[in-house]
Amino acid sequence: MSNYKRLFLNQYKYIFITIVTHNRIPILISNIEILKKSIINAHLKFNFDIIAIAVMPEHLHMIIKLDNVNDYPKIIYSIKYYFSRHIEIPKQRLSESKIKKGEKGVWQRRYWEHTIRNEKDLYKHLDYIHFNPIKHNLVKSLKDYKYSTFNKFVKFGLYDENWCNFNDKNKIENLNFE
Repeated sequence: MSNYKRLFLNQYKYIFITIVTHNRIPILISNIEILKKSIINAHLKFNFDIIAIAVMPEHLHMIIKLDNVNDYPKIIYSIKYYFSRHIEIPKQRLSESKIKKGEKGVWQRRYWEHTIRNEKDLYKHLDYIHFNPIKHNLVKSLKDYKYSTFNKFVKFGLYDENWCNFNDKNKIENLNFE
């Protein structure tokens, strides 16, 4: 068992999170309504705002703003739990030990988090989130991707709808938060 310990810095309110499905099975987009309900359910229990999000078929990235930074593990647990309870995964994808433990094999056990400590760090992670659909070859133009907050950011004038030209792409594609 590892001695991994999460860092909780109460003076910072923005957390970048990556959550990945078990064995990267592509179930998130095809079950997007369940995922939305999972997030709404977590929001009913905890005080947080989603600043930015991009949902890929097998993982998602998001930045959340919290009043209580100690809540983010509970928020992630709540999202994963609700989603897992409401999705059907074929049993043949599961090992015998997972079945015995009552697991459904929906999510990787761990997730990745990063406390955003300044404005430059925030913008770097916003760019990474919004670039992700292009990185994974899901669209050629970000304005065509329905499962991210990119178009919301365009509407508020924070990105140009043609953002991520060749120069933008070169700066961003070397970042890796997965």
